Amino acid sequence: MKLGADLKAFEARIGHQFAAPDLLIEAVTHASMSSPTRSDNQRLEFLGDRVLGLVMAEALLAADTSAAEGTLAPRFNALVRKETCADVARELGLGDVLRLGRSEMISGGRRKQALLGDAVEAVIAAVYLDAGFDVARDLILRLWGDRITRVEEDARDAKTALQEWAQGRGLTPPAYVEIERSGPDHAPVFTIAARLDNGAEAVATAGSKREAQQAAAKALLAALEQDT
Repeated sequence: MKLGADLKAFEARIGHQFAAPDLLIEAVTHASMSSPTRSDNQRLEFLGDRVLGLVMAEALLAADTSAAEGTLAPRFNALVRKETCADVARELGLGDVLRLGRSEMISGGRRKQALLGDAVEAVIAAVYLDAGFDVARDLILRLWGDRITRVEEDARDAKTALQEWAQGRGLTPPAYVEIERSGPDHAPVFTIAARLDNGAEAVATAGSKREAQQAAAKALLAALEQDT
């Protein structure tokens, strides 16, 4: 099957031309577009998640030959989590080439974090099946770029870190309060406040409650560090 102009351009963005174009088409086909004659990307996403995990585990071991498992695990989680995969997908413009059903398109599927994260894993699997592990590894390392070298900054979950900060000072765990919800139902925007019982507070806005909570926790941690 021949690729359309949009997928040809996507091939150029990822730096890989498929010998088997059907693999790329499958990788960008969401379950909302599947049919008896059209496979979706769920099976590829399952495989791509494992390929990504192996590549990142290798890269972390090579980058720090003395790090213990307890140090490597949060770094690994930061590199393979859905938010990171979705960021890579956005940089590639992957959302623009996804094959989505009408309902998913109406609900803003091209911008959904989980959908984008799954799709980039499916693309990784497609490259792996098309050209082998070495090519897939090179692709992943290139797309993740300096995220690997600066992973320590992102390795600690902000909500967990803020809770540890509070507990270490005898405070109750932080509260996360929804200040505002705006935007249409298919693309809501949440404004969340992270609050401590000592009066400290920070507010953040994002496209999901989880993202907004994490951003608010991160902002509050940064403010607390400046005050100390």
